[in-house]
Amino acid sequence: MVERKPILAITMGDAAGVGPEIIMKALKDQEIYTSCCPFVIGDAKMLERADKIVQTNLKVNRIKKVEDARFSYGTVDCLDLDLLPPDLPFGQVSAEAGKAAFKYLEKAIELAKEQIIHGICTAPLNKEALHKGGHHYPGHTEILAELTNTKDYAMMLSAPNLKVIHVTTHVGLIDAVKQITPERVYTVIKLAHETLQKAGYKQPRIAVCGINPHAGENGLFGYGEEEEKVIPGVEKAQQEGISVFGPLPADTLFFRAIRGDFDVVVAMYHDQGHGPIKVLGLEAGVNITVGLPIIRTSVDHGTAFDIAGKGIADELSLKEAIRQAIELAPRSTNHD
Repeated sequence: MVERKPILAITMGDAAGVGPEIIMKALKDQEIYTSCCPFVIGDAKMLERADKIVQTNLKVNRIKKVEDARFSYGTVDCLDLDLLPPDLPFGQVSAEAGKAAFKYLEKAIELAKEQIIHGICTAPLNKEALHKGGHHYPGHTEILAELTNTKDYAMMLSAPNLKVIHVTTHVGLIDAVKQITPERVYTVIKLAHETLQKAGYKQPRIAVCGINPHAGENGLFGYGEEEEKVIPGVEKAQQEGISVFGPLPADTLFFRAIRGDFDVVVAMYHDQGHGPIKVLGLEAGVNITVGLPIIRTSVDHGTAFDIAGKGIADELSLKEAIRQAIELAPRSTNHD
């Protein structure tokens, strides 16, 4: 094996959304080809349709195996699964599109397990379409975890000056509080610590949010959730030498993190972590699944059915997701 540019599989996501459009727009950037070898897993006809809409004038090269890819700027290599009708409506929930989005991801995981690719970058899928297509998962993260037999994983969001990792994600608020345990808090702290160390942080500074306003303020708010659920996990991590602080009030913690006091924030539930990231701009956020045996990054926005097919979707989040996948990916595969 030799060191070379990483090979990245970009999954097309739900073709009724903006996925094909932002992929074609992103791969119009020649700089991507100087630092990685990208190819798309999806339906070539959907990419060709998107190209006519966004007018990138890129050629779509249908391939049946990765070895046939050209990895040449001006050509978008597509591992063509050919699952969708050419007239798939834009902006509508479709069982066909949901099922296809699952198949694209499944194929990417298969290639990653075979060490043919270095990483996966995912365009958005639609959860309702995914369910209609017979795959009852909350989202990409849970599919990836199950198909790679990963027990301990977490969602990390990354934007300029702010990284957030989540203890719970796609569950209701009441269920989220129930699911928060000292063991889970400790696990997420450790995942954050190990991930940032691999990215070059010698001693990452990790801040942990409280559950209640003012992190409970010594029992004034809530029913002792911080003392019961959060503090034991933090203390266990501290005993192992991890630089972790908290629980701290979330209403000021994110400001401090953006200012540079901390390298990553541990959020207790979905909106606590997602809100601050998205305030910084939807185009800036990237979703990273932490704890998997493979590298996976994603845009931090949805399928945008309301603007699908109009050619106005912003590709910057996908380009940033590709950039971060390049940084995290190993440099050798069986394909080498």
